[in-house]
Formats: sequence, structure tokens, C-alpha cells
Amino acid sequence: MLHLLYILAFTVLAFMAVGNLIRNLIMFSFDRERTYSNNQSSSGGFGYYAARRQYAPHPELLDSAGNMIKEPLLVMRSINVEDAREQLDALYESSPGQKIDRSEGA
Repeated sequence: MLHLLYILAFTVLAFMAVGNLIRNLIMFSFDRERTYSNNQSSSGGFGYYAARRQYAPHPELLDSAGNMIKEPLLVMRSINVEDAREQLDALYESSPGQKIDRSEGA
């Protein structure tokens, strides 16, 4: 009999937890869509929204004129291993610290 009481209690708690989770998700989505006036955000209320409203982009996302860059920042292309090795060797050999000739080091 005690087992049934435990099962019933934990079932009720599980339903309450899931209901609370769903209610919080719905309230969060409504709260996120709500807009606040400048008066509330400047008085220190709603700090998350005040910080989001005064969003300044990272300097690397701006061009020399201060406009947002609209193109992708990272473009990857597929190359084979030999080409990658040649490019890395060329970078290594052209580096300022490279003073030793390859034949002497081997």
C-alpha cells in the first residue's frame, strides 16, 4: 500500500513539474516579445532588455567605414594534403625566425 502512495505522490509531482516547465516556457516567450519603453530600461529595470537594446557590434564585424559586414567571415575550401603541406612549409620557411637551412637540420 505504501508503494502505491509513493507512486501516486511522485506522479503528482512529475505532472506539477512538467506543467510548471510548460508555463515558464510560454511566459518566457511572451516576455521576450514584449517591448519596453526607454524610460523603464534607463531606470535600471529589466537589465537584460536594457543591455540588449544598447547592443554595439564587435569591431571585427565592422568595415573601415563603420558599417556592418554582410559577407561571411570564414570561407573554407577543400584542399588536398600535399597542397596544405606545401603551404605550411612555405609559411614556415618564410618566417623571420627561420635561419637554419633544411639540409643542415636533417
